Amino acid sequence: MIIYEFKVKGKDKQYRAIDDAIRTSQFIQNKCLRQWMDVKGLSKYDLNKYCAVLAAEFPFADELNSMARQSAAERAWSAISRFYENCKKKVKGKKGFPKFKKNCRSVEYKTSGWALSENRKAITFRDKKRIGTLNLKGTYDLSYYSIKQIKRVRLVRRADGYYAQFAIDVNIKVETQPTNQVVGIDLGLKYFIADNIGNVEPSPQFYRKSEKQLSRANHKKSKKFSKDKKKAKERQSTNYHKARNRYARKHLKVSRQRKEYCKRLAYSVIQSNDLVAYEDLNVKGLVRNRHLAKSISDAGWSIFREWLEYFGHKYGKVTVAVPPHNTSQNCSNCGEKVKKSLSTRTHICPHCNYVADRDVNASINILKLGLTTVGHTGSYATGDLPSWAVGASLLFNGESWNVESPNF
Repeated sequence: MIIYEFKVKGKDKQYRAIDDAIRTSQFIQNKCLRQWMDVKGLSKYDLNKYCAVLAAEFPFADELNSMARQSAAERAWSAISRFYENCKKKVKGKKGFPKFKKNCRSVEYKTSGWALSENRKAITFRDKKRIGTLNLKGTYDLSYYSIKQIKRVRLVRRADGYYAQFAIDVNIKVETQPTNQVVGIDLGLKYFIADNIGNVEPSPQFYRKSEKQLSRANHKKSKKFSKDKKKAKERQSTNYHKARNRYARKHLKVSRQRKEYCKRLAYSVIQSNDLVAYEDLNVKGLVRNRHLAKSISDAGWSIFREWLEYFGHKYGKVTVAVPPHNTSQNCSNCGEKVKKSLSTRTHICPHCNYVADRDVNASINILKLGLTTVGHTGSYATGDLPSWAVGASLLFNGESWNVESPNF
């Protein structure tokens, strides 16, 4: 399954119709969640049937395509099933109880309610929301695929416009020649990655470099905000919404820079090696450290791992996530534990006098763990579903991990 994304062009009334469809999808999703809370023992199919009840009760819900209503119900069930799985696995801390959505940005259609033009450069939505025909702007060519291969179509609202995403059922695996190379990767803040050979890639710090511009844009947005209008529950001024959009566009640019950087780096690592071992980091837990949260979020470790596993699956390479415990503390030469603080950037072993960069020493330990893990548990040490599989269905926030660039 791959995702192709196009920017859509239309009139203002069409954009308002898309917004209406997004609000309706959010309404159905929240209603399904409330129904699950009120009635015990409901299944996924019960929620799909409940969509017909909502369509009969609310005229604006009936305007949305029936399969789009089912997609909204499936979103609610996805959150519910994730909560059930966390309870069964006895995950520590919060189990992720489903929450009502406040700011959805997308509506998803299945195999009905839309039609592509003959040249595949425009798409027409046929439900009663009156979205009409939208022109598709992008570098991909949908003519290579049949209509039956397109399993989902999603309309996404972002700060810089509206987009259409197509989930296409196609075999993504590509045969490649073996390189006879293996690598261990240590993720860090000073260096984004460091491998066992000694190669390092500096952290780009896209957010840090744009922080002044973001703060300035946020300050201008705040100056145009009226507390009186908020108390009176009135709409803010047009200038405020323009300033908010400019602020959102800057954040969107930073996130796209980070994603593209991680994508290209992961592609390069996969193409150069047959086996890649990396740390199975708990990023959600690490960002709780208020001193390092901003730097960790700016690094984009999770994005890099998603693309690494996806490209590994696509090109038939082995990717192994190993436990990160003591990989920085243990000596890669003799195996003895050498305690050091985060500020100590050089590993000096008093037992064997081995000296190396802290991150390089850790990457060697990661590679050793990865090589011993492959023979026992396969490619994924955690045993969970690999994260590249997320791309098989579109994500709730309108993003998708395997929206590839034409170069890939």
